[in-house]
Amino acid sequence: MSSTTARKKERSTTATTPSARPTLLLAWYDRHRRKLPWRAAPGETSDPYRVWLSEIMLQQTTVRAVGPYFEKFVARWPEVTALGNATQDDVLRMWAGLGYYSRARNLHACAVVVTREHGGAFPDTEEGLRTLPGIGPYTAAAIAAIAFDRHTMPVDGNIERVVSRLYAVEEELPQAKPLIQQLAATLLANSRAGDSAQALMDLGASICTPKKPACSLCPLNEDCTARTLRTPETFPRKAPKKSGALRRGAAFVVTRGDELLVRSRPEKGLLGGMTEVPGSDWRAGQEDATAKQQAPELKALSRWQRKVGVITHVFTHFPLELVVYTAKAEARTRAPKGMRWVPIATLADEALPNVMRKVIAHGLDH
Repeated sequence: MSSTTARKKERSTTATTPSARPTLLLAWYDRHRRKLPWRAAPGETSDPYRVWLSEIMLQQTTVRAVGPYFEKFVARWPEVTALGNATQDDVLRMWAGLGYYSRARNLHACAVVVTREHGGAFPDTEEGLRTLPGIGPYTAAAIAAIAFDRHTMPVDGNIERVVSRLYAVEEELPQAKPLIQQLAATLLANSRAGDSAQALMDLGASICTPKKPACSLCPLNEDCTARTLRTPETFPRKAPKKSGALRRGAAFVVTRGDELLVRSRPEKGLLGGMTEVPGSDWRAGQEDATAKQQAPELKALSRWQRKVGVITHVFTHFPLELVVYTAKAEARTRAPKGMRWVPIATLADEALPNVMRKVIAHGLDH
């Protein structure tokens, strides 16, 4: 038997042994790991602050979108105590555009707690991490494994996909999550828990992708059940998504010379604490006339002009359509209670969510 044939036979034997999977996975990771701004280089110790910050930012957001925001945050606040001493408004401004703004509020709250109650050091166990604001089971496991090498396996969307295909999990999500969690734990190496987790994340992101997975390049391909069935793209099984009813409303873009009328949304609820132009309620089936009646009341205001077209935006639970009205206020017109004038030139410094950026761009477009 030639040496090449012997190596192929040896690989085939070990690849079909479940206990060999963690070793195969780490060997693949050592060759193909992604270079990410928050990830420690081989042989370096992970920084818990950077791991935590990246994990919060990556919730429901892509690596590509998070990269620039992560760089901005660590440049402004290089350690958790610096972030803990910042104001929530500053954090929201820096976060603007990244979406899911409750994460930014929880991020700041967590930094405050770590700074004031833990001396600037993150707890090094899942249980301790779970006591912090904004840290749930997955995030606690991810930080514990990656930053502190605790023997635990976090399961994100990438890992969920890899595991459900490897074992051909027939149960639909989200009911299948506990089973997938158990199966994912079998892929943990006896050491290097953080690398085991990141290897699976990278495998899902680069090889075991949602569509057209590159199965021939996968280190676990020889005993992947979904590949054997030739149906990898059908896993994980998912129940049909339920989309919320379309909500409608109006947004009012009021200018006073080179200033714009804005207000802050309530701290709790959707887009909490963010900056917006005045607007109506967002309701299903709302008529334009009803929405327009909720316009802000100012003295010496020109007639409302309705802009052609509508602004559309999709939130997690519902799509939104906004009609935009514009008007001009005379110099020295006072802002209504709870509102304020801000220079249009400094809008980039405001904590504007993407939907409001769309509204303002449409309203100021001549």
